[in-house]
Amino acid sequence: MEGQGDSVMTESKNPSKSMLNGNPVADGDAEKDMTSKDYYFDSYAHFGIHEEMLKDTVRTLAYRDAFAMNEHLIQGKVVLDVGCGTGILSMFAARAGAKKVYAIDCSNIVHSARQIVKDNKLDHIVTVIQGKVEELELPDGCQKVDIIVSEWMGYCLLYEAMIDTIIYARDKWLAPDGIMFPDRAQMYICAIEDRDYKEDKINWWKNVYGFDMTHMRNHALSEPLVDTVDARQIVTNHSMLIDIDMYKVTVANKTFGVDFDLVAKRDDYIHALVVWFSVDFTRCHRNIRLTTSPESDYTHWKQTVFYLDRYLPIKRGERLFGKFAVSPGKQNVRDLDFDVEINFQGQHGYLHSKQSFKMR
Repeated sequence: MEGQGDSVMTESKNPSKSMLNGNPVADGDAEKDMTSKDYYFDSYAHFGIHEEMLKDTVRTLAYRDAFAMNEHLIQGKVVLDVGCGTGILSMFAARAGAKKVYAIDCSNIVHSARQIVKDNKLDHIVTVIQGKVEELELPDGCQKVDIIVSEWMGYCLLYEAMIDTIIYARDKWLAPDGIMFPDRAQMYICAIEDRDYKEDKINWWKNVYGFDMTHMRNHALSEPLVDTVDARQIVTNHSMLIDIDMYKVTVANKTFGVDFDLVAKRDDYIHALVVWFSVDFTRCHRNIRLTTSPESDYTHWKQTVFYLDRYLPIKRGERLFGKFAVSPGKQNVRDLDFDVEINFQGQHGYLHSKQSFKMR
């Protein structure tokens, strides 16, 4: 593995004044009354998160090109930006000729977004609104919008459950012939060799200064790791797990189980499965794709790695069968639960197992 793995839990950042249910509250009261869901929104008020996303050129340029290279779709249209952050996507839309842009975010980043929009002399087009999409109405009596844009994707595509909000916004506000930016999303899986990293992060617990801490190894195995995978580690082809049509997807579709079939490209060992995603802007004049594949350029989403309890020796052409199941967390729907089944019978080894993972 390259670099250092990320924790999937977002650190909460508390500004001097916080908003709770739309009302300003003092630090002590906010700290006392906030739930885990409130901390989710509060964390996105911190500039560092937005700096990381804006510096992700793969991400940001894909959205810029979707607007800048497709002005024929944007001219004179009403655009809704869900989870607007600093307002960058809203400003792309305004510069591409949108008649009106409504930019919504629940976190206190909206105060910065309003100033940024004003500083760029786009405040006559872009209106920044603070609140939860599920709890507000659009101003100016607006009932329908022509385009909904959002960078809603989380780690392993569905972490943080922002797709729920996009579905709600689509069903409430998107015009019958409206456009979703992006409008398709796919999740993929492959297998990798990763002996050194697994020894350092997983098997290290077997002997810690002479003590058996295998109990902690079990915890480490149950959490997928978000990190950058070197393309040279990939041992198999990749298999699509799910293809999401953003015009039709429902919240229920987030719970799914799908069989996969991976074919080894060389003689090697398999230590982990890797999941990544791509999204497409298919309504553009020429399809624009944003991908987080380990064989493509770096993005802040990196990839999601699921370490197997046992390594597998596999020969070129041998097949690894399995099932990958995903569901929202039982305690918090922004989390993800995974069940991964492996069925492998090869010349030098076999494995029939099931492992559960929790992304928190």
